[in-house]
Amino acid sequence: MNKRDYYEVLGVAKNATDDEIKKAYRKLAIKYHPDKNPDDKDAEEKFKEAAEAYDVLSNADKRARYDQFGHAGAQGAGGFGGFGGFGGGMSMEDIFSQFGDIFGGHFGGFGGAAGGRSRRQRKGSNLRTKVALTLEEIATGVSKTLKIPTLVSCDKCNGTGAKNGTAINTCSTCNGSGTVISQQQSIFGTIQSATTCPNCEGSGKVITEKCDKCHGEGVERKEQMVSINIPAGVAAGMTLSVKGKGNAARRGGESGDLLVLIEEIKHPHLIREDSDVIYNLMLDVVTATLGGSVEVPTISGRARVKIAPGTQPGKILRLRGKGLPSFNGYGTGDQLINIMVYIPEKVTDEERKILESLQNSENVIPNEDTKNRIFSKLNHMFE
Repeated sequence: MNKRDYYEVLGVAKNATDDEIKKAYRKLAIKYHPDKNPDDKDAEEKFKEAAEAYDVLSNADKRARYDQFGHAGAQGAGGFGGFGGFGGGMSMEDIFSQFGDIFGGHFGGFGGAAGGRSRRQRKGSNLRTKVALTLEEIATGVSKTLKIPTLVSCDKCNGTGAKNGTAINTCSTCNGSGTVISQQQSIFGTIQSATTCPNCEGSGKVITEKCDKCHGEGVERKEQMVSINIPAGVAAGMTLSVKGKGNAARRGGESGDLLVLIEEIKHPHLIREDSDVIYNLMLDVVTATLGGSVEVPTISGRARVKIAPGTQPGKILRLRGKGLPSFNGYGTGDQLINIMVYIPEKVTDEERKILESLQNSENVIPNEDTKNRIFSKLNHMFE
């Protein structure tokens, strides 16, 4: 199913301010909150849809990529395609954890009425790495296997941090809820607030005896082999997100994500310009004058192009479909061949005589029409 435009989801203009976006999301989230719409799957989907839109439009980097590349660009910033995007991979717990503070006093800050959501869900930290790709890899897409040093769940205590994985009791401070409730009198009456339990750090559990391998942390450092599928058409500076391949959370919870920054390896002959590639072809003066055919490199190999007689420097030849696929999947770019003509720097006596014999030829000396035509083409290059 095609996703709706994020601005349309929140009901704001494309030039909406951060405050307008926040207010629009808050209004929709309250309207479709599961506490107001129990067992309503349609409301739950709209709640998630609004959260996904807010996640992108409230972040300056994600919003800029979304405005330029659409949904594919936004997913690339925080959950690229098959790597587990926000909307498909983020649970209701994630949304409450990430955006809960936007609701103020509504629904008790996602307290008991929201089905026990006040217990804080631990999440491991994200990891970052770089992948350098050739133009050939960018053109076709590529699978990469990376060796990533990361924190993984301790295999001796199963990530609990407790000896034998069982030396755990319910927190007596919060009675397992993960939060403590405090009340304060004010001129407006009694104000009730919920904060993370300081004794169990929001987990609702306390360790009575620590694991002797991870010393109660629940994680250990190891190198993991992570395989990722990088789609065709990515560009330098894009960040892809591999969900769940970051550091494991301390003493249980959700692992963070692996953020992969794309870099490009400079091609020896081709220059990238968005989805097009440019090749500077240096012709000898004879071929430029008489015409012929030459072989040029392409991303996928080599191609032969025809040179028309009288080809001028600055002329652009186009090999359609020989560029890079669009990141959004909207077609493929072209290869542009920029013609340059080499003027001999040294000539023999015999060559000099030949050139001098042509010096006053009517076909060698450009007339005004020819000058105007060539200069007009050159001017367009600098506009």
